[in-house]
Amino acid sequence: MSILQILEFPDPRLRKIAEPVSVFDEKLEVLIEDMLETMYEAEGIGLAATQVDVHKRLLIIDVSENRDSPQVFINPEIKILEDELSEYDEGCLSVPGFYETVSRPRMVKITAQDAKGEKFEQTAEDILATCIQHEIDHLDGKLFVDYLSILKRQRIRSKLQKELNKSA
Repeated sequence: MSILQILEFPDPRLRKIAEPVSVFDEKLEVLIEDMLETMYEAEGIGLAATQVDVHKRLLIIDVSENRDSPQVFINPEIKILEDELSEYDEGCLSVPGFYETVSRPRMVKITAQDAKGEKFEQTAEDILATCIQHEIDHLDGKLFVDYLSILKRQRIRSKLQKELNKSA
């Protein structure tokens, strides 16, 4: 297993729309393991393949308290089950150091495939629903900063760009 590089905003590769996964093989299993190791190392609760420059519709999540219940969603689709919104201070491994309040539907149903290609459905609410929506946004080329005002988004972009320039 290996730690993968996480792309950071405003990297244009984060805007690329992911393609469906069609091959369920050992290479995919290795990618999933590497993504899990990367997510845990970075202390995140979710990671989309787009964030590690793999433009496939794959995401992983672990919102468990003990960080021991990873979930894999391949080719995920969501359906909103409730109009009620939940607000969470969202952060993102691709937008390090920033947290902003985002409103999203509180309850969703996910249809996806597992690492073997088997289809499944799951209902998610609260933080799991938020996390799934956040990660699916990545697969669609969106970031949580897209939900913020233009001014806030520009401020975040400027600060991250300054950090990037310092380290170059």
